[in-house]
Amino acid sequence: MGNPRKYPPQETLSRLRHWCDRQERCHQEVRFKAIEWGYYNDDVEELITELIEGNYLNEERFARAYVSGKLRIKKWGRKKIIQELKQKKISDYCINKGMEEIDDVEYLAILTHWIDRKNHQWKSLKSFQRNGK
Repeated sequence: MGNPRKYPPQETLSRLRHWCDRQERCHQEVRFKAIEWGYYNDDVEELITELIEGNYLNEERFARAYVSGKLRIKKWGRKKIIQELKQKKISDYCINKGMEEIDDVEYLAILTHWIDRKNHQWKSLKSFQRNGK
């Protein structure tokens, strides 16, 4: 029979709107949240449709925000970002739109940051090995 519904349909929709207002969400995240609250199949898809129609849910907008955040805050590379978006079942079209957020100059600066960091770690390891056993 499954879990009983945690909230009635209108309250669930209201809570999901508020949840999507706080941060961009993808369909999969909303789907998991609705299932967690006791909704299944057609009911979940109906909630997602209502959120899309109300512009609370937009996967292209999600992909753009996700790419921008992971690049600037987490300093992730292109491949990792794409991999994570695919895990979230984002379409290739939306992934490509999201990847447009990556500025080549900024990306090069991030790559340089990681190279410098690894270089420093390598030098520290070499120094440790010379001074130790």
